[in-house]
Amino acid sequence: MNPAEVAALFAVVGGFVFVIRPVVAAIAKRIAGEHRRPGMEPAERDEILTELQQVREELAELAERMDFAERLLAKQSDAGRLPP
Repeated sequence: MNPAEVAALFAVVGGFVFVIRPVVAAIAKRIAGEHRRPGMEPAERDEILTELQQVREELAELAERMDFAERLLAKQSDAGRLPP
């Protein structure tokens, strides 16, 4: 083998190792049990659920206000239509 072929071989092997190393490390962590578990912390989950409940309450209040406004508008437009 001439020096150019040896350099090319080292480049190919080095590139292969550079690409494969993170995959092998991830597999090793998974086997060792160090991988991240899906889901979130209980405190995080409780905080999100509390915020969701607040948003639901605000949405219900807004729906009530909109119904009230629609009734007022309907009452005003009906009063204008009726003959005196």
